[in-house]
Amino acid sequence: MATSETFDFNLDLSDAIEEAFERAGLELRSGYDYRTARRSIDLLMLEWQNKGLNLWTVKFDTQTLTPSVSSYTLDGKVFDIVEGFLRTDSGDTTSQFDQSMSRISVSQYAHLANKLTESKPLEYYVARSPTGITINFWPAPDSQETYTFGYYYMERVEDSGKPASNNMDIPARFLPCLVAGLAYRLAIKYPEASERASLLKVDYDEQWDLAADAAREKASLFVSPGGYQF
Repeated sequence: MATSETFDFNLDLSDAIEEAFERAGLELRSGYDYRTARRSIDLLMLEWQNKGLNLWTVKFDTQTLTPSVSSYTLDGKVFDIVEGFLRTDSGDTTSQFDQSMSRISVSQYAHLANKLTESKPLEYYVARSPTGITINFWPAPDSQETYTFGYYYMERVEDSGKPASNNMDIPARFLPCLVAGLAYRLAIKYPEASERASLLKVDYDEQWDLAADAAREKASLFVSPGGYQF
């Protein structure tokens, strides 16, 4: 039996929106139908990022630290910091060294007695504002060594954009979840599809669970039992 021998199936915006309309028992008829669906998709992407860690959006970057400067504002595409470490002698094949750093809460940062202390940074606090992320280091970097902050961050999913030929910035395995989520939202918006809303919500929740489980970290976790000395 012949097969296609291809592995590049995807849906552009027009196909994904049309599929969602059909599931909701609706027809995509006007420019407004397309516009309102695209708006729902962009909101859906933000919802996914609020739900948890989307591994395909995890990227790596570095920030060179300047002596006495403790706060650094990152690019607006950074949604949150996943892990961070302090690198000394960056680029030196014999002496480059990465040291883990602790992320602290706003309460812990607020209770630091002297935020101007200068030394080798050990902790960082992430301040999230509507326009971006600012990282505050403690202690503030001194001038004894060259410090670089290496960090893995969760990048915002790209907007849908206007052309209907665009593909969404998601893995193909998340397409069923995208279509199911959009169909549910369309059923809420259009009164004539409201009777399907509860069924579509169940389907969307199931598709999210399947996609989220497929996207979780697969690395092994080892737990060693400990004990107490009396």
